[in-house]
Amino acid sequence: MSRNPGTLLHRQLFLVLRDQITRGMYLPGTLIPKEDELCEMFGVSRITVRRAVSDLEQLGLVKKQQGRGTFVCEPKADKRLGTSLSFLDALTKTSRDTVAKVLIVETQRAPGAIALQLRLDAGAQAVHAVRLRSANNVPLVLTDAWVPEYLGKHVTRSELRKRPLFEILLAEGITFARVVQEVTAVAADPNMAGLLTTDVGSPLLRITRVIYDEGQRPVEHLTAYVSPERSRVLMELPHSAINTLSAGRITHDLMV
Repeated sequence: MSRNPGTLLHRQLFLVLRDQITRGMYLPGTLIPKEDELCEMFGVSRITVRRAVSDLEQLGLVKKQQGRGTFVCEPKADKRLGTSLSFLDALTKTSRDTVAKVLIVETQRAPGAIALQLRLDAGAQAVHAVRLRSANNVPLVLTDAWVPEYLGKHVTRSELRKRPLFEILLAEGITFARVVQEVTAVAADPNMAGLLTTDVGSPLLRITRVIYDEGQRPVEHLTAYVSPERSRVLMELPHSAINTLSAGRITHDLMV
């Protein structure tokens, strides 16, 4: 276990045990090691072990039985086996299955990197919208979106409370034709951690999308942050896409 300042031992232990359970090291119906065994194995206190196991139980991965120990639960139905959805269908499903809280809507100068990707002139204004999507009062996705000012006249706080951003853009007559997506990992800063109810410094998936219209103009820059404890990225590639960039690629940013 890392003892560096700011690292939470119970969170580290939780992540290790969760990974071992999901990889099948501990099968459904079997016991995980007892508290004293985990204390000895990882060099942590009993309190740390109890907090980690409690987090596993809240996720439905284990179940404590008085006097018997902690058993691994049967896995829930795998939602990854569902029918594939188009890009717009997936956006529609997300908006239908979650509730959005609008945190920020303002017109301001687009940051340099975002302005570059939206092909805006230096100092150009853009509409900035930040929202938090939740389900059953559990925060799931923090989104940070930028839209060129000429397209964002109807992107207001009141409109975003009624409908998702992509529907506002479609109502403007925009047709989505291409999406470039990048997935990376970042550490949660205090603001993100507070909104997503996770620990400061815990890993988050950062999904960045640039959406283009039929004229190949970038019309939206969206960054979404999710906790890998609650969310994952699912892709299905048809045979025709296997030998194209649609299948994605790993790029490396190295100091040369």
